[in-house]
Amino acid sequence: MEYRPTMSERRLRDLRRWHERAYREMASAGERRVAYLGLDLLVPSTVFGPTPTSDLLGQAVTAETDPTDRVLDMGTGSGVNAILAARQGAEVVGVDLNPTAVDAARLNAERNDVRALFKVSDIYSAVDGTFDLMIIDPPFRWFTPRDMTEAAATDEGYRGVARFFAGVDQRLRPGGRILLFFGTSGDQEHVVGLAERSGLRPQVVASRDLTQDDVTVTYSTFRLERADSLSEDLSQPRGRAG
Repeated sequence: MEYRPTMSERRLRDLRRWHERAYREMASAGERRVAYLGLDLLVPSTVFGPTPTSDLLGQAVTAETDPTDRVLDMGTGSGVNAILAARQGAEVVGVDLNPTAVDAARLNAERNDVRALFKVSDIYSAVDGTFDLMIIDPPFRWFTPRDMTEAAATDEGYRGVARFFAGVDQRLRPGGRILLFFGTSGDQEHVVGLAERSGLRPQVVASRDLTQDDVTVTYSTFRLERADSLSEDLSQPRGRAG
């Protein structure tokens, strides 16, 4: 089904203006060195790096990851969330459609003295096995990308994130969790709805409001679990206080 934005024309104009400005800044930035949550990162110009709100997801990754977890970082970019999970001792696979991003993620893992496996993959095309924790920080915009630089920030018609959630049932282990980062500068209702239609129940674990051009945007990290797993947890008898 073709995606159609449900927001107002004014909102669409605002988003297009913000996107064009961000695209120009990213295209002209060149390689940059970024300090982020204790990591030392090199981010090429065609790769999406940490933003002022990325810590909402990064801190959730650090808190959520168990050393016994097998973790998938979907759309790893410069590898930040994969590296944070690997720093907790987990087995980590990071994938991205952009070969430059995968190369950058490998080098950043080495720079930060952690081990993780990075692959070029179109969503699950090169992914093997199942996972206890899946992390996704998808593009907020649904526009058609003009080049690989813009593809780091756009997912045409939200087709990529739709394919991610459509495949979750085959990839997420029983009792597994997903961390999703998204904001109202994209169609958050649509993206969270994709998760819910895949049998997942969202819980906001971190959020922050930022105002730009007199418009306030809310950025949130969602923790997703299978709705049937939550129902089973609630049905279990509670222990008595001793």
